[in-house]
Amino acid sequence: MLLGRLGLEKAWIPHSDRHGLIWLARGRLVVRAGSLAFERDESVGESPDSDEMPSGRYAIPFQGLSMILLGPGSMVSHDALRLLARHGTALAAVGENGVRCYTAPPIMANQSKLARKQVRVWANPETRLVVARKMYQLRMGASIEGCTLDELRGMEGARVREAYRLCAKQAGISWHGRRYDRRNPSSADIPNQAINHAATALEAAAAIAVAATATIPQLGFIHEGSGNAFVLDIADLHRESVTIPVAFRAAAKVLRSKGRMSIERVTRKDCGLVLYKQHIIPKMIDEIKELLSDLTSKEAT
Repeated sequence: MLLGRLGLEKAWIPHSDRHGLIWLARGRLVVRAGSLAFERDESVGESPDSDEMPSGRYAIPFQGLSMILLGPGSMVSHDALRLLARHGTALAAVGENGVRCYTAPPIMANQSKLARKQVRVWANPETRLVVARKMYQLRMGASIEGCTLDELRGMEGARVREAYRLCAKQAGISWHGRRYDRRNPSSADIPNQAINHAATALEAAAAIAVAATATIPQLGFIHEGSGNAFVLDIADLHRESVTIPVAFRAAAKVLRSKGRMSIERVTRKDCGLVLYKQHIIPKMIDEIKELLSDLTSKEAT
């Protein structure tokens, strides 16, 4: 490759000095005059449900970003992919406002620090328990010193059941408990279907956060066995603040529509707006860094 091609000879900026994420949708990610640009025009179309940039060409400061989230209605050129790869900027293809994560290649260079911490902490039973407790602490917001994992699971189950009851009451709909058939999810009642769709959307946001931090999805601290165990751990941190209230609000809308609205579409759209407006993915990234901060075996006592 010729020196100077697409600016590839320029210095690479460490991720510790970068500014997180940028969201782009309904446009073309291309290279113009050796620099990355995002182009939007009237023919691309705009979603009435999200705050999007007007038509035009926008210079993207890719060297100062860790990840670009490319939403629906977008295209990316081969030159753009090469430029991003050379400078270690990840590109994730996501759904509207991050409610799906279609692909998110890991950031290769200078991003093993958190993954190495995760492996060390996960492999040590004492520090693994510390992280699991920190996760429950974030969810409950109360002191949990001295509690075993089984006790914490029981406390969490009771809190979630109460959250279901309260959100159903606030939404003005009847609630008969959390139940659905995994082999036939659509056979569940509307509130249970809404919870399933909201949980899927939140898991996508957590998958983006895990990809952005280059941590290992399979190494969970509470969940085990799943290839997405750590993603599920992070998603659960926001179950009571995002998944449950969004699901019951969406269920109420659909029930009032008397079948004119799709529960999947309404839930996904509402959840996406919450993810976007409340900056849930950046919060998840910060939580991952905090959870994997330096630990010692003494903290497990």
